[in-house]
Amino acid sequence: MDGEDQEFWGDVCRDLIEESQRAISPLIGSQKGGEIVKMGADGTPTTLIDMVAENKVMEVLEGVDRPLTLISEEIGEVTIGEGPSDAILVVDPLDGTSNAVKNIPAYGISVAVAPISPEKKGSLTIQDIQMGVVKNYATGDIYSAVKGQGAFVNGNDLTPSLKQDLAHISLGAYVYRMDMGKIVILCKSVRRMRILGAVAIELSYVADGTYDAFVDVKNNLRLVDVAAAKLILEESGGVVTDSNGESLNGRLSVLEKTSLIATCNEVIHKKIMDILDGI
Repeated sequence: MDGEDQEFWGDVCRDLIEESQRAISPLIGSQKGGEIVKMGADGTPTTLIDMVAENKVMEVLEGVDRPLTLISEEIGEVTIGEGPSDAILVVDPLDGTSNAVKNIPAYGISVAVAPISPEKKGSLTIQDIQMGVVKNYATGDIYSAVKGQGAFVNGNDLTPSLKQDLAHISLGAYVYRMDMGKIVILCKSVRRMRILGAVAIELSYVADGTYDAFVDVKNNLRLVDVAAAKLILEESGGVVTDSNGESLNGRLSVLEKTSLIATCNEVIHKKIMDILDGI
């Protein structure tokens, strides 16, 4: 991503975040915001606050000067503008919906940008993401990364934990319909478990040292939920693979799912993999 594109898409991300946050603010902590209004493109229920957030995303992107493709869990995949798309934007308009409607301070937005070069053929994958931004609306923290340029929180360098002993780490997990047998074994090996239900924010917590690792071992995570935060964590120096230890390489699609082992460093990653391999 050259400097001009970086500035352009950075401005788009900034506008999306500011306008979306403003739109959902009246619904934070409200039962009305949690009312189910339809089924999303990914097959899960869409709440009123989700719909308001995504409608604002669409409104902002319709004013962008370049054609683009939006991938989002509520609306699916849609092309905006005329002509071939310059980029794919993978957006989770509201990460941590349940937290937002209950005013638990872990909810926000995730935006990932994958430029489409003229020579690029076929579907883009998560490896094509060049820019990622995650904002925790509740705290105001903005996590960002551009591929090859490091990762930042509020403009400051992100540094993951240096811990190397599982007995001392905090582990986050995505446990929706998870094989609890595996998570119980991991629980016995670590100091603390954290389950917030806000995947992009929790992966960003691994990047800043709040968490030391985050896992999903059942292939339940939507790729759209991790697209931005994966880049942020990797650019900070962390490690992200699937539960087989392979790099994530799923195509950019609202229906694409993945398992995930995300850690602060290679040592912790290997120790978690060793436990999972032994189950």
